[in-house]
Amino acid sequence: MKTLLDIAGVRYETDLSRPSDISLPLRDSAENPIAWYLDKPVISPVTSGNWIGKVSEGSSSTNFNNIYFNPHGHGTHTECLGHITKDFFSVNQALRIFFFLAEVVSIAPETRGDDAVITTAQLQAVLTGKKPQAVVIRTLPNSSEKKYRNYSHTNPPYLEAAGAAFLRDLGVDHLLIDLPSVDRESDEGKLLAHKAFWNVTDVWSLNPDARHHATITELIYVPDQVEDGTYLLNLQMASFENDASPSKPVLYPLTRL
Repeated sequence: MKTLLDIAGVRYETDLSRPSDISLPLRDSAENPIAWYLDKPVISPVTSGNWIGKVSEGSSSTNFNNIYFNPHGHGTHTECLGHITKDFFSVNQALRIFFFLAEVVSIAPETRGDDAVITTAQLQAVLTGKKPQAVVIRTLPNSSEKKYRNYSHTNPPYLEAAGAAFLRDLGVDHLLIDLPSVDRESDEGKLLAHKAFWNVTDVWSLNPDARHHATITELIYVPDQVEDGTYLLNLQMASFENDASPSKPVLYPLTRL
């Protein structure tokens, strides 16, 4: 399904029949990504006396499940600055436009002592001359284990704060990454990359130039067959009035005309 687009005065062609889903599904299984010291998600039928909300159990005409999960720790999710502020801000109010020009980049984090860090210099190198609305970071190596890895207590790679500030100053409004956080797992609550990207200087008294419209999406997975380059991003999200929501980012190929 070929579609013509005009983005910031530039004409592109995309094929809407060729989506690349870069989200991770939520499973009631150990085959689910887990972070922040949580147990796996739980998806189980409602029970009431002898009635079980599961057709195969014989007492129900429908499957009727409760789902217990944490959006930050159990799969692909999109969050707004309300994730780190004293006052409540909802990602459902922050994200009101859902299609963006996105750049997919692959980066092998640099070793710094016991850490692996995505650096400002690396981001500058892969984004030279580009000013996308969204950046999708695929870390290397790109093991399929990311689909079900338990990240707790593993000190995963993270983004240095100056790199987050570089993306902010470049005009990137939506940052997507295949890690459980843009910040170090144990950083004494500093959250420097989150703060830099959202331009938050004081989480207790929010500065007027904080970026309410900007989002961070974590725990994505970008398959190897999705090459680095420019895409149309459809950032879909469940309508939770919360600082974060499970989300489904989808990429479509773009050809500049």
